[in-house]
Amino acid sequence: MAFLKNRKIYIVILFAVFISIAGISILHLDIILRFVHSYQNGTLTVDKIRFDLASFDFGRRSPVTPIDEKISTADDMAQVYVPAGEFLMGRKNSIGTSSPQHAVYLNAFWMDRVEVSNAMYLKCLNVGNCTPLASNNIYYQNWIYRDHPVIYVTWHQAQAYCEWAGRHLPTEAQWEKSARGTDGRLYPWGDEPPNPSLVNYGGSMINEAVSVYRYPLGASPYGVLNMSGNAREWIMDWFDPEYYKSSPAKNPIGPETGIEKSLRSGSYNEDGREILVTKRYNHDPSSAGLSRGFRCAEEDAPTN
Repeated sequence: MAFLKNRKIYIVILFAVFISIAGISILHLDIILRFVHSYQNGTLTVDKIRFDLASFDFGRRSPVTPIDEKISTADDMAQVYVPAGEFLMGRKNSIGTSSPQHAVYLNAFWMDRVEVSNAMYLKCLNVGNCTPLASNNIYYQNWIYRDHPVIYVTWHQAQAYCEWAGRHLPTEAQWEKSARGTDGRLYPWGDEPPNPSLVNYGGSMINEAVSVYRYPLGASPYGVLNMSGNAREWIMDWFDPEYYKSSPAKNPIGPETGIEKSLRSGSYNEDGREILVTKRYNHDPSSAGLSRGFRCAEEDAPTN
C-alpha cells in the first residue's frame, strides 16, 4: 500500500467514493470541503475519509424506534417522546465529583430529536424573534452548513429560540434521561466505548461539528441523536457542583440562582471520558463559543 503515500491518490479515492454513493456529493458539500482542506494542509488520510463516512447509516437503520414522535410547527423539528418514570441520574462510584448517582423521577416530556440546526435558527432570526450570532460564526448563514448545529450561541439566545418555538431549554435531568434512558448506561448507545460510527468526538478525526442528522447508530434509547459529542448543549439549569446532594427526587430544575449555566454532551474535539452522558460542563450564559449549541424540550400536555 505504499502508493497511498502519494497524496494525489487520496483525491482519486475521495471522488470514487462520492461517485459510488448517489447524491451525497451534492447534499453534503461540507464533507467535500473538509476533505479538500485536509488535502491542502497535508492531513488527509484514508482513516479521515473512512471515519467521516462511518457517520452515515448507509443501509444500516438506527437500532432505535421512538416511542412517539411529532413535528414542531414552528421550526419543523422532530420531537421524540420520553415517558414519565424514574431513571438513574449521575455516575456510579463517583463520590467526590459533581455527578454522584441518584434516582430521579420525571414527568413525561418531548425532546428535540436533533440539535437545533443553522437552518432552523435562521427561521427564528428572519421573523425577528432571534438575534444575530457572533461575528466569527461563518456557518449559520451558509447553505452548505444548513444542517450543522448552530454554534457560537449564548444561553440567552438559545432560550429565546426555544421560547419562540414554543419549547424551553431542557433541565439537566430531562437532558440526561433523554440521553441514557433508565438503565444507567454511560453513553447514548450503551456502555460500548465510542467509535467513529457512533459519535463525532476526538477519535473521529473530523475536528468540527457535522450535520445534526448523522450518527443514527449512536441514537439514545428514545431515538435522540448526538447526545454525546458534536456540539456542547446549553441547559436550563444554573450550575452548582453540589446540587445533586440536595436536589429533589422529582422533577429537579436546578438551583434558584447562580453565576454560570450548565452544558451537556461534550463536543467533537474531546475524548471518550469527556462525552459521557453524566459529564457536566458550566459557562457564563452570556458567552458564545465555538462548540456551544443547544436543543429544546417541551412538557407533555396532560390528558383529561
